[in-house]
Amino acid sequence: MKSVKHLLDTKHAIIISVSESISVLDALKVMTEKNISAVLVMEYEQLQGIFTERDYARKIILQGKSSKDTLIKEAMTANPITIKFSDSIDHCMELMTDKHIRHLPVVENGEVKGMVSIGDVVKFIIADQKQTISQLESYISG
Repeated sequence: MKSVKHLLDTKHAIIISVSESISVLDALKVMTEKNISAVLVMEYEQLQGIFTERDYARKIILQGKSSKDTLIKEAMTANPITIKFSDSIDHCMELMTDKHIRHLPVVENGEVKGMVSIGDVVKFIIADQKQTISQLESYISG
């Protein structure tokens, strides 16, 4: 069974985070600059929450709040669901589907090690299936 560790080994595990004391607008600027749809909110290397485009739409825009005047800690999802290196890719898919989320921070021994998106999971599964098909084709023709 393929694990989160296997997936993270295939991508650049760059951790992009912001402080909970910055404005929503500044967090959006970071997200735009990095071309990401979610950012971790951390203080002193500890995960405090996650801020996503969905949070922005639901907690800022639809509430009529100002992204310039609202702190990220007011709009983030606190205590996000996290995963570990040893968790299976299937487990990640189940969590994302059941909880209607698209991003899972990877936390090992209290330390953030990366983040897995639904896109990462789908890409990993497709690559793994292609490899399996190739191996089966080689076995059959061999």
